[in-house]
Amino acid sequence: MKLPIYQIDAFTSRMFRGNPAAVVLLEDWLPDETLMAIAAENNLAETAYVVPRGDVMPLRWFTPTVEVDLCGHATLAAAHVLFRHTFPTAERVTFSTRSGNLVVTREDELLSMEFPCRPGKPVEITEGLISVLGVPPREAYGSRDLLAIFESESEIRDFQPDFQRIATLDFFAVIVSAPGDTADYVYRFFAPRQGIPEDPATGSANCTLVPYWAARLGKPGLVAKQLSARGGDLRCSLRGDRVLIAGRAVEYLRGEITVEVV
Repeated sequence: MKLPIYQIDAFTSRMFRGNPAAVVLLEDWLPDETLMAIAAENNLAETAYVVPRGDVMPLRWFTPTVEVDLCGHATLAAAHVLFRHTFPTAERVTFSTRSGNLVVTREDELLSMEFPCRPGKPVEITEGLISVLGVPPREAYGSRDLLAIFESESEIRDFQPDFQRIATLDFFAVIVSAPGDTADYVYRFFAPRQGIPEDPATGSANCTLVPYWAARLGKPGLVAKQLSARGGDLRCSLRGDRVLIAGRAVEYLRGEITVEVV
């Protein structure tokens, strides 16, 4: 069986920046063990699988080790592939996912995703939490991820994660964030429990980041930067119980893979 595959750099307008994701187009679903094996072979933070037919298209995301409920950069990558190669005149695509229906619209090269809002609840800053992070945060909030707030961009750049300790926390991932020097806020994202020590550019983190920063800064529209080695540029806004996460994407490669399904 031959399957088309694309590798897309998401949340960037420059190749070799942002977050790379694989996108595999399917005619029908393959066994989960096959989807997992392809994702492990790709060895990228995420591989997205799409069945591109109908008004609402099923979409699933896999890290090299697990299936996840929500992924921003691989959704952006999947939409980029569909807009460019499958539905070139469309201005909107809708995906059905484990997190509900996700809508992606495009305006020229900017793709905007509508994601669920996941505001965090205050978390006590204990000695144990400080020990895991290595430095005390100003505030901490829990949702799917643990959000730790710091005072300055330099603290986020200089943050030294202990992946083994972070993996002991009962959260999907840890986000560290602070006001930005040239953006409204900056952040980094660590998910060692999911096989992703540090993610280069994470869309889903903003489901928790946006409600926090929109309330703190008093404005719904926000510019965000992810301070990984590759970097990520995002434009976000709060719309009621939804978060709009926008960015650009660049195609790195396209090809096909040969899969034997037993």
